Amino acid sequence: MMASTLSMLMMKPAARVADRGIAELIPSVQKRCRYSGKVPMSLHTSRSSHELIVCAMSQSSVEQLAPDLGVSDSTQELQKPFSYMFRTEIGGLVKVLVGTKSMRYAVRVEVSSLPRAVGEDGLVMNWGIFRSDSSQLLVQDSQVAFVRNSLGGYMVELEFDSARIPFYLSFLVSSPASVSDIRTHRKTKFCVPVGLGPGWPMPLGVSISDDGAVNFSLFSRNAEGVVLCLFDGKTREPSLEMDLDPYVNRTGDIWHVSMESMGNFVSYGYRCKGSGLWDKEDRFHAHHVLLDPYAKVLGDFVPDRGESVSLAKCLGSLGFEHSFDWSGDVHPRLPMEKLVVYRLNVGQFTKNKTSGLPENVSGTFAGLIEKVEHFRTLGVNAVLLEPIFSFDEHKGPYFPYHFFSPMHSYGHASDGVSAINSMKEMVKMLHAHGIEVLLEVAFTQTGVEGDAACQTISFRGIDNSSYYIVDGDLGSGAYNVLKCSNPVVQQLILDSLRHWVVEFHVDGFCFINSSFLARGLNGDYLSRPPLVEAIAFDPILSKTKIIADCWSPLDNSYMEIQFPHWKRWAEMNTRFCSDVRNFLRGEGLLRDLATRLCGSGDLFSSRGPAFSFNYITKNFGLTLVDLVSFSNGDLASELSWNCGEEGSTNNNTVLDIRLKQIRNFLFVLFVSLGVPVLNMGDECGYSTGGSPSYIGRQPIGWNGLQTVFGRQITQFIAFMSSLRMRRGDIFQRRNFLELENIDWHGSSQSRPNWGKPSCKFLAMTLRAEMDDKLSNSDDGDLFISFNASAHPESTVLPEQSEGVVWLRLVDTSLPFPGFFSSDSDPSVHQAAGLSSYELKPHSCVLFEAKRSTH
Repeated sequence: MMASTLSMLMMKPAARVADRGIAELIPSVQKRCRYSGKVPMSLHTSRSSHELIVCAMSQSSVEQLAPDLGVSDSTQELQKPFSYMFRTEIGGLVKVLVGTKSMRYAVRVEVSSLPRAVGEDGLVMNWGIFRSDSSQLLVQDSQVAFVRNSLGGYMVELEFDSARIPFYLSFLVSSPASVSDIRTHRKTKFCVPVGLGPGWPMPLGVSISDDGAVNFSLFSRNAEGVVLCLFDGKTREPSLEMDLDPYVNRTGDIWHVSMESMGNFVSYGYRCKGSGLWDKEDRFHAHHVLLDPYAKVLGDFVPDRGESVSLAKCLGSLGFEHSFDWSGDVHPRLPMEKLVVYRLNVGQFTKNKTSGLPENVSGTFAGLIEKVEHFRTLGVNAVLLEPIFSFDEHKGPYFPYHFFSPMHSYGHASDGVSAINSMKEMVKMLHAHGIEVLLEVAFTQTGVEGDAACQTISFRGIDNSSYYIVDGDLGSGAYNVLKCSNPVVQQLILDSLRHWVVEFHVDGFCFINSSFLARGLNGDYLSRPPLVEAIAFDPILSKTKIIADCWSPLDNSYMEIQFPHWKRWAEMNTRFCSDVRNFLRGEGLLRDLATRLCGSGDLFSSRGPAFSFNYITKNFGLTLVDLVSFSNGDLASELSWNCGEEGSTNNNTVLDIRLKQIRNFLFVLFVSLGVPVLNMGDECGYSTGGSPSYIGRQPIGWNGLQTVFGRQITQFIAFMSSLRMRRGDIFQRRNFLELENIDWHGSSQSRPNWGKPSCKFLAMTLRAEMDDKLSNSDDGDLFISFNASAHPESTVLPEQSEGVVWLRLVDTSLPFPGFFSSDSDPSVHQAAGLSSYELKPHSCVLFEAKRSTH
């Protein structure tokens, strides 16, 4: 912390200083001295010649900082002055005005109300100049005499070339008759910034005021000192460092400073100084330049290589992005129940050369724009992007180190500005095609940052104990877990979310490791966690889609809780995934499948099925192809079944079952109430070779879409998406189906044996609700059957009124292209009510009742 701290009664910026106050304190005699390349050791005045005489000189390498000295008899006011008021240790007052005058910076020092005996022989000011360290003065041991005014006070004015700012002026006042200097009432030197404003605490980060001043604001409760580091881009070392005065540049726990112009500076960071005693839970590395958590544009990330440790791993950019033309952009604002979601990783989605995109487009936001037609073909109307915040490439996107900027590599030029503009262009284009953009966000942990100095990027070096949980076992790998129960972290998260909605027009968020957000300070789960409730009722965020996902990337585990929702939070339905997987491999219970088909009323009874986001596969764990191809002992938690042989095979019987199982999984996903969530690459047979690990996954290959498998799965997904939309009265519901509109059937026309593990057949009749506003008069009942056994099952189609027949729309056991048909297809299979239909092993069927045209 700087030794010469300010001790103030009052400090305030003023656009104009009162005429009367200035006039009274300005003497009527002009005195001026211009330095000629040297810094004086002492100055004396000659009243007869009205000149300042240099009595002693010293060599200095910072002579460019030397000022003009003097007092003026004019009443010229300082422009944009900042006023600082000090009490002295002997009872007087020292007022300092810092402003501009005639294109130069002026510092006017006025001393008044000293005891009568002090100052009878005049006063002198001993001053020096420093920037980042008050113990290392750039100009030192300089002296200038005060001039007495008619009111008995004293005044002196120094002027500096505006090209030399910013810096701090540090000084003491002394009287020739006294052996001791006059200090502040805190017994420190007087100190004021020149070319710097005190700034303002909010908003955090970098902002620009109406008059063009640039404000820097940083939270740190435990730092003893903060240094603003500015870079010109020519080297990795700061070209200017400014120590922030805790009495001028700090409000509460927020450090702030403002500058009128950035000049040639292109990026910035902070050095935070504090105790080296780590048992206090702080991790200050005073020599490291740290990234501002609220920076909106980032410079390039510099990883450590071998023994080389960069002291500035990542900086905030001062190259503000240009305003984006959002004209014509309209949020689709789709009702939740209408969504068909496609989860993807921006980089891996189009990075493979088989995507057919140029190198500067593949693996970027622009790559998604080029694949809009693929989304439209599938019937997708929402994309869920894996975390796109700047992240640690070694750990993956679920370990970000910053929450306000997109990953550089996702921009066409791989820099901060191009990533921002490319993402905005992507959002605007997807909106134009009726597709919403949802972001997965991981706010519970960060990447890279560890206790070692070389791992410090931002939060840990700024205020470790405020941002991170520090009272756990650091050896467990939990050292980068954010303290989401801390209001400071909660505010950071809220500010980040609002930033993505306001600046990038995103439509919603899926919160990874969401159960952690519901914990209190002691780790207990809260019924009304402040952050979760704040998001639900935030005037901006509450209008978006907010989804909880209890999966934790820290240990690849699930922590299911009764998540507080206020009928605003949706959830990723993990039980849907496990129950459907269990049933189709022949080990589930009928009651579990029925519960998931009808919208998971056990989980969403107070909200409705539209709040259930259903999925079969995710971006971790087994892919859809691997789910039916691998089931060794290490994959027990995946609930997979290899259909008879492990891994790759040429056995046609096994391959036939695998293909039917893939169709079955997609079929169950689309006929269940709730929101279906597809996973990137499943439509083209993407495989990880049976590895459930997320790390090391490769970009998907687009050649798979040209295979027979790729064509039929893509067309089947498109068909099921279209069917869901056409029969929105049943599948796209905000509320649960009425019990009287569902009939259940077991084997041999018996009632289902809900709790018997050996029962593997279930059929259901869904009656159309004719009074439903979404229902068309031509839409009839649906009959859906599921056979997870290795034996065929015979079922009887329900009786219908005269002239109504059953049209078979799906039978997953039939060969492509005949296993699904549109109701308008003239060759669609028809069956009368009460007729028998045989379901092949491991297959599903769907019939729709329609009035016969024959």
